Amino acid sequence: MLQQLFSPSVLHALDLIGIFVFAISGALLGVRKNFDVFGMAVLAEVTGLGGGLFRDLVIGAVPPAAFTDLGYFVTPLLATALVFFLHPHVERIQTAVNVFDAAGLGLFCVVGTTKAYDYGLGLTASACLGLATAVGGGVLRDVLANEVPSLLRWDRDLYAVPAMAGAVMVALCLRYDVLNATTSSLAAVTAFVLRLLAMRYHWRAPRAWHRRSTVREE
Repeated sequence: MLQQLFSPSVLHALDLIGIFVFAISGALLGVRKNFDVFGMAVLAEVTGLGGGLFRDLVIGAVPPAAFTDLGYFVTPLLATALVFFLHPHVERIQTAVNVFDAAGLGLFCVVGTTKAYDYGLGLTASACLGLATAVGGGVLRDVLANEVPSLLRWDRDLYAVPAMAGAVMVALCLRYDVLNATTSSLAAVTAFVLRLLAMRYHWRAPRAWHRRSTVREE
């Protein structure tokens, strides 16, 4: 299905771009945590490859693409080198990094959902793996850095919801047999735009209804 939507070279290039941008966020967190270069590289690798690796292991696409294509492994190392030497400059263009991160989110939720469906999973399971592909690396990054995953924090702008919307759109297109390059691109753009709007207007998911707690918020 993926090869029918995009040429292999285009799909590979988009994958590497998404991995690179995600890896930058991992390496930057390593800088903020005062990690050494090895720690930065680990966070970059996990952030860039974690979601896709989890998906491939679940669907049985082994060995995972991260271990069969050297480019997938090297790309996070390049991101680490960039951040290691130029992190003050990268920090200054954090807004641009966030925009590319949102684009990677949209791409990965579509690719993840489609690939899971190609391997025989149902529509609901495929959409869930599409979401995991998009956000899994960030969750692993935060866990390794001893932080509450951004995905679970109420005080962070919506991240999983845009990816979920894109994955559900792909699942619906598969259900009604209308998935093509145009509709898959529309799903990716929808996730991308929703993420940008969430960052612009600080959209957040609601907490428990009539929440009453004496615990101090962190």
